[in-house]
Amino acid sequence: MDLEPGAIKALQEEPGCPPIYPVGPLVRTDSSDTVGDGSHCIRWLVDQPRGSVLFVSFGSGGTLSRDQQIELALGLEMSGQRFLWVVRSPNDESAKAAYFSVSSQNDPLNYLPDGFLERTKGRGLVVPSWAPQAQILSHDSTSGFLTHCGWNSTLESIVNGVPLIAWPLFAEQKMNAVMLTEDIKVALSPKFDENGLVVREEIAKVVNILMEGEEGKQIGIRMQHLKEATVKALKQEGSSAKALSELALNWKNLTV
Repeated sequence: MDLEPGAIKALQEEPGCPPIYPVGPLVRTDSSDTVGDGSHCIRWLVDQPRGSVLFVSFGSGGTLSRDQQIELALGLEMSGQRFLWVVRSPNDESAKAAYFSVSSQNDPLNYLPDGFLERTKGRGLVVPSWAPQAQILSHDSTSGFLTHCGWNSTLESIVNGVPLIAWPLFAEQKMNAVMLTEDIKVALSPKFDENGLVVREEIAKVVNILMEGEEGKQIGIRMQHLKEATVKALKQEGSSAKALSELALNWKNLTV
């Protein structure tokens, strides 16, 4: 209810609309994962100062063009901030994304700028294809998330109170990004140039604003308030718990 009060109210007041039961946030909270072993990511985070790392990931299927990936790499380097980047092989057929179309035979690290890994060693960690996102977002060293704004990623960020840089690629992600940046104001949005790229200077600027700037601090405060709201919503007397109880009671009454 605290995340989308306007949308929920509009649906509840719409004549003929089915009942709406806001029971979120529904996120995975355990640390187990069957996809892979991300222990090296967590070990690296343990060695970083508290609240110093920007997590960068475009989800399980999002890709960037080759040119955009180079600009992102150089922008992260230019920012001077610590980062953990889940990098995937680029796809030049679409500068936005190519879901499930990237060949797993290509090593994503081969597409990074020459010398990038050496120049950012110690300050940045680049992980090919996958990382334990839920664990990373809940870690004390993580203080920002550059994300494609998929709904799972959005909820995991909110539950952990991690402010965002919104970089949507496709599907509902653009609507999510508008909500995050313009409605609840817990995210920054980088600007694209006339060629459809977010250039390195813009990336560095937005990253530094989120991690060190006054606007970033205010975004962090709002995100912490939203995190606290999620905790309250899931308590026994919280709005989500009450909505779920109401739903169960209605189902029970239907069977009587």
